[in-house]
Amino acid sequence: MDWKREAKDKLRNYSARRTALENIPEEIRRLEARATGIRSASADGTPVRGGGNGREDMLLSNIAERDELHLQLKNAQKWVENVDRAMTTLTAGERLVLERLYIYPAMGNVDRLCGELGIEKSAVYERRDKALRRFTLAYYGAVES
Repeated sequence: MDWKREAKDKLRNYSARRTALENIPEEIRRLEARATGIRSASADGTPVRGGGNGREDMLLSNIAERDELHLQLKNAQKWVENVDRAMTTLTAGERLVLERLYIYPAMGNVDRLCGELGIEKSAVYERRDKALRRFTLAYYGAVES
């Protein structure tokens, strides 16, 4: 397995996963509010071909979606915690380089890093490689397969 490639993917997806930690609970609350608005199924209606009625189906679908979102929230929390823990092993400069080049990439970030760190472009890439190696080692315990 290419651990460095996996580490790059983790860093590139970090911002979106962190945002999901805010969005998922809001979506769960929205579904909970919607579930309380679903009227109860009438007990005297007999399904035509053994299926449930529309209200019952909507309620079951709502419950299943909330369960899936709870699972996704738990996974996202663990995922973000693991990345955060690996990032704490890096120096402030290494974190800055990985944040600018992978987590929050933007045009001109290499030049910006050159100015902030007082180094040339080649040194930025050397620091990136060193920081990525340390992050990969902290996250996966291995760098090469």
